[in-house]
Amino acid sequence: MDKGEILLLEDDLLFSETLQDWLEEEGYSVQRAGDPHTAFDLCYSRRFDLYLFDINLPFQNGLRTFAELRESGDTTPVIFLTSREDRASLLEGFDLGADDYLKKPVDLEELSARIAAVLRRHRREGSCRIGRYEMDARGRELLLDGEPLKLGRKIYDLLELLVSRAGETVTGEEIRDYLWRAGEAASDGAVRVYITRLKKLFPEAIENVRGVGYRFDLRKVVT
Repeated sequence: MDKGEILLLEDDLLFSETLQDWLEEEGYSVQRAGDPHTAFDLCYSRRFDLYLFDINLPFQNGLRTFAELRESGDTTPVIFLTSREDRASLLEGFDLGADDYLKKPVDLEELSARIAAVLRRHRREGSCRIGRYEMDARGRELLLDGEPLKLGRKIYDLLELLVSRAGETVTGEEIRDYLWRAGEAASDGAVRVYITRLKKLFPEAIENVRGVGYRFDLRKVVT
């Protein structure tokens, strides 16, 4: 079972591979980046459930990297990995919105427990920001600058699916399976109507992959 997708930003290759192996054994999907530039490319092409960022990195530190993501409207939770002992770094991270810290050397079982706790907390809070829009999972609503838009349940569910798979092509079959329960009559025509409605909100971000399905590109969301 896939427990969630994690972006691991760590420049120590051996340590990064060790963490990836452990977390994948625990049921997570893990994408690794060795520097902030690679991490930005991954963040802007797909949606992650959690960031796991080292602080000491080439080019710029993990705190600055996370700050830039927050400034772009990214609300993904983060756990920092650090060998720093200074209190100022810890306080700076929490001021930026860090969810937790783990000091190296990392206890792998403690890491798993902390990741699970952060993900549980954020999934209960149930919100996801996309540019000026906010998806409220509890109310099944899309908000624009805090004001709810009347989408309808299935349109919201379709957006939820596309955003959760951002950067990937979601097939027509996957969409039908997600929107209609077993025994319900699925409608390709209805899917096209729903996509048309969402394209009015995200005109550049939703791509029709001819004969296959649709792709949502977070990089093309107008902010």
